[in-house]
Amino acid sequence: MTAKRRGKGPTPKAEDRHWNERRKKAQAAKSAKRTGTSTQGPGTRSASGQSGAQTDRGAPGIIRRSPDAPELVTGRNPVLEALRAGVPGTTLYVMPGGDERVREAIQLSADRGIPLIETAKPELDRLTDGSVHQGIALQVRAYRYTHADDLMQGSVPLIVAADGITDPRNLGAIIRSAAAFGATGVVVPERRAAGVTAGVWKASAGTLASLPVAQVTNLTRQLKEYQKAGAFVVGLDAAGGMTVGDLKLADGPLVLVVGSEDKGLARLVADTCDLLVHIPMSGRAESLNAGVAAGIALYEIARLRTQA
Repeated sequence: MTAKRRGKGPTPKAEDRHWNERRKKAQAAKSAKRTGTSTQGPGTRSASGQSGAQTDRGAPGIIRRSPDAPELVTGRNPVLEALRAGVPGTTLYVMPGGDERVREAIQLSADRGIPLIETAKPELDRLTDGSVHQGIALQVRAYRYTHADDLMQGSVPLIVAADGITDPRNLGAIIRSAAAFGATGVVVPERRAAGVTAGVWKASAGTLASLPVAQVTNLTRQLKEYQKAGAFVVGLDAAGGMTVGDLKLADGPLVLVVGSEDKGLARLVADTCDLLVHIPMSGRAESLNAGVAAGIALYEIARLRTQA
């Protein structure tokens, strides 16, 4: 869903802001050598590279026939978990009968004012495109994305940009950490990346209700727009020239870019960043997934901001 940009006053030019000289120094110091493809530390690849936007017809889960079609959560456990997590449902479809999970799902829906429609099996089969639904399905409201430029509002904005995060659990974890450590919002690409789905709602533990997410067609172009507006763009990368804990720019407007689970930062995205930083690791683990790495980096940024 395309977000409409809200009107606001003119943005000061970057060269008119006091931190512009600091960006020039940071760009000059950025390492030109990139030795790995992972992000956020020596390695941050996730075991999962699937977006989870669709489900196997042989198991309950999340169904979306096309990007514009309503999303359905099917199956007793998935529907109940979604309702417990506060996923914004619009309609609950239920066949007569059912066990305690179905009864609890009905009660949760009633408590939240979600309409209940009792339906027969043929109709539910049609709605779920023949998937295993176990007699229950929850239709999820389409997410309303914020305009990306609106995330720069505030005196010292902090934006998290997710570069090709395909696992909805990782994106949900990133959103949860962003909300916990005072981020203004999260930006995600429109293509080849997870958008806001029921799975992301669940993984975010309900924080999506208070933290805006923007979706853009070209992440690199949007990062440049943030730079023009006066923000530093910092990428998490194993080849970063300094640790995130040594970042001296955290007290200004900042965009933290987190790379994908399997490939890390895209080349153009990394080249656009003013600075690349890494998370030092001394233990046995060789990698961190994107969600964990983003949480660590955001904690360090929040710590640096409190000391500024």
